[in-house]
Order: sequence, then structure tokens, then C-alpha cells
Amino acid sequence: MIAITGANGNLGKSTIQFLLQKVAPTDIVAIVRNPETVNEFKEKGVTTRQADYNDYNTLKEVFKGVETVLQISTIGVDTETAKQQEKNVVNAIVENNVKHIVYTSMVQARPNTVFQGTQTQYYTEELIRRTNIPYTFFRNSMYMEAIPELIGNALQTNEIRYPSGSGKVSFVSRTDIAEAIANVLTGNAHGNQTYEITGNTAYSFDELAGVISKEKSITVNHVDISDEVFREELISYQIPVEVVDLLVSMANGIKIGEFSHVDSTLEKLLGRKSFDLNKYVKEL
Repeated sequence: MIAITGANGNLGKSTIQFLLQKVAPTDIVAIVRNPETVNEFKEKGVTTRQADYNDYNTLKEVFKGVETVLQISTIGVDTETAKQQEKNVVNAIVENNVKHIVYTSMVQARPNTVFQGTQTQYYTEELIRRTNIPYTFFRNSMYMEAIPELIGNALQTNEIRYPSGSGKVSFVSRTDIAEAIANVLTGNAHGNQTYEITGNTAYSFDELAGVISKEKSITVNHVDISDEVFREELISYQIPVEVVDLLVSMANGIKIGEFSHVDSTLEKLLGRKSFDLNKYVKEL
């Protein structure tokens, strides 16, 4: 059986949709905090199991009989809490003698990155390595689907207000990632592999503004605001301070090139060209 943690998230749901084209629904286990969020899969015969990343006792039960796990990284703004949650999942996987862990990490994960999320995911990679269970790391660059949040109301104001400097991002389609993960979950020869998963081009925010201008037939410019102004604008939207800190760290990570790596691995896993940024922007 193949288990997916965080199965009610966008990546989890998309991965299950691709898995349903390859294996029987009864071979898939959707692990979620609230089973009602994956009713559409339960109706198709997918097994649903309830667990809380903060409750190790629930995690111990959900991996019983599972051979392969897709561990989707937690979305935690508190780094220490996120690390503990991921550690709970890894320990529960070990206790149930799972044979293969596929883990969603961040592009070029390493210690001491500026972006806080990558710090957590590198920590989890190290935990998984020490289990001696065969692993596959999907080190994903930033999703194309995050662009609407990054650009805010730029389609109305004609300005992308973001403190990224000249840093570039190799935006990648989340749907492409899900398909590639499904291929790995059902394939062979992926043990102890680290895959850098990116789009085929990296774009600065100036260049992204140019793509938007072209595809939407409007004029959009990138305004490289300061961290201080960015922080003030986020706080004005009543965003919690810890989330603001995370978002500022992400912008700073972009600025120094933490999301700029470009790799062809995704297209090899898909056996085709990856989804094009221009096409995505045109459909916004």
C-alpha cells in the first residue's frame, strides 16, 4: 500500500488523482487530520486514516501495512514545532517498517538557509537518511500556483510590490510535481535519490512582470520595495507576526538565489516537457 500524509492539501490530492490512474484505490491510504476533507477519494475506494502530526500515538497506527509513504512536508510557521511534527511522522514510519519514503523538500536544501521553511526540510532529510530506509527526496522549487499570492493585486494596480531584488525563481507546476511523484511511488530504481525539481527557466520578478505584461496585454512593473515596507504591508493585512517573519525570510531567500536553481530532472521523470510559465500566466 501507498500512504500519503497531508492528503487533503493541493499536492496530496493531485498526487492521489494520478495514483488512481496507476493502482487500485484500495492500495492507496490518505492520511489526514479530518477525513471529511477527502470524501471524494473515500467514495472511490481509497482508504482514509486519521492522524494528527502532533499526536504520535495516532501516527503509529496509520502506517500499519504500508510499504511506501509520501511524506508531504508540514506547513509550520514555528520552525521548532514543524521539526517536531516531521520527526513524529518519520519515527512512526520507522516503527511500522515502511520500505520506501518519498519526501517533499525544498530546492537545493541545505543547513543555514535564509528561508525558514528550507531549514525544517533539510532537518527532516537528515532524519530520514539516518533511518536507513530507502528514500527519494523531491526538492521542489516554488510552485507556479503561488504566483497570484506573490504578485497580489498587480493585475489591477500594474505593480508587483515585492522585495526580491534581482533574485530569480525557477517556478514549477504543482500538477507536474504530483504526476512525477506518482510515477516514482509506483516505479523502481528511485531508492536513495535526491531530485531537484524545478521549471526549465528561472525568472527575476522584473522578468515575471514582463511575462505578465506580454500574456495579459497590460503593463506591469516590479517595484522592489524594502523589507521594512513589505513587513508593514503584510501586517496591515492582519497577518500574524510569525507568518510575516516566514514570508519575509522567503523573500530574502529569493533575493540571494535560494530558488534560482534550474534542473531537467522533472522532465525526465515525466517523460515530457514541463508546464510552461507563460501558459500558466496567460490563464490567470
